[in-house]
Amino acid sequence: MQEFEDFTQSPKLRDVRYDVRGPIAQEAARLEREGHRITRLNIGNPAPFGFEAPDSIRMTMINNLANAQGYSDSQGIYSARIAVAQYYQSRGMTDTDPDDIYLGNGVSELITMVLQAMLGPGDEVLIPAPDYPLWTGATTLAGGRAVHYVCDEQNHWWPDPEEIESKVTDRTKALVIINPNNPTGAVYPRHVLEAMADIARRHNLILLADEIYENITFDDAEMVNVCTLADDVFTITFSGLSKTWRVAGFRSGWIFVSGPTHRAKNYLEGLTLLMNMRMCANVPAQHAIQAALGGHQSIEDLIAPGGRLYEQRTTAHRLLAEIPGVTVEQADGALYLFPRLDPEMYPISDDEQFVIELLRQQKILVSHGRAFNWIDDNHFRLVTLPSVEDLEVAIAGIAEFLEEYRTAAARG
Repeated sequence: MQEFEDFTQSPKLRDVRYDVRGPIAQEAARLEREGHRITRLNIGNPAPFGFEAPDSIRMTMINNLANAQGYSDSQGIYSARIAVAQYYQSRGMTDTDPDDIYLGNGVSELITMVLQAMLGPGDEVLIPAPDYPLWTGATTLAGGRAVHYVCDEQNHWWPDPEEIESKVTDRTKALVIINPNNPTGAVYPRHVLEAMADIARRHNLILLADEIYENITFDDAEMVNVCTLADDVFTITFSGLSKTWRVAGFRSGWIFVSGPTHRAKNYLEGLTLLMNMRMCANVPAQHAIQAALGGHQSIEDLIAPGGRLYEQRTTAHRLLAEIPGVTVEQADGALYLFPRLDPEMYPISDDEQFVIELLRQQKILVSHGRAFNWIDDNHFRLVTLPSVEDLEVAIAGIAEFLEEYRTAAARG
């Protein structure tokens, strides 16, 4: 009988990583099959923690199901695109037109398509470290090279514009800004964003602004849409319903193209080709967009003092900071904290294995720092979506694990 070679994955995937849903999540699934209850602090998915979409959004989608059985225009239904255009008009982008809006199956799909349409072999994209790892993975999959600029933990996790500019080469095509940041919770001040926009302006780079958490900010943090600072820079802004309106499963996102779009005519033709090839975004979820963007914004109640998101973020920060050897910058936005473990007290050589040990001993699932393309083994990301009571129990478990780890390390 003839022998055949095994079927193997494409070589395009050789250097693509997405560890947030990698071996650690697989180990958690194995433990759950054995009957263990896992406290999941690893994924920013609001629904399992009791966060529900406003009734108006769900009812609008239900009421439009009869009108959503066929394909839509590949760019998206007009009522949704005009609602998104008006959303940016209210933020100062007064010339925004529905034709500047493209709808997608969540921001994740749009990131992949935007980069596939943009990059050739070896083209470089400047991406923050730590990052939302899809940016690095999608850049690599598109044949490009992710070049990471390191955000400064000693300065509120803000980027350093001088370092960013030092990494620009003649192959650099785009600069990614994740604001508010996942995983650090940083919200970048206006002067930092202005400096980043100026780098793009002077080096003819495309700005890629991931602003999915734009409405989740705390205290006096000012969220500035970078497109409002760069009307002379070709900018692609990413946002959607997943986080602010708590409908991650609807997969309802958008991009807004702004600046000198006439200079990007050929690029946009390529992006439109990819849009056409996937037919269209989820049509029922497109009908939810207009309802979401109008009326009372319930997220404001959740992020104000006394609101669930505010109190959970505040409690998690306080409890983590009380653990010996743990330092953590308070999050000004988003749904995460990114604590640092003192390497003298916790000599971790493999942060993925460290997180797996925490999972096995305490049945608590967090994400390791290198999953976000961070530069050392001393960080992990914790989601602040569980109730205050659940966070208290979970962080007590983390503290217990760390005490045992610290004691074992001291013994040598």
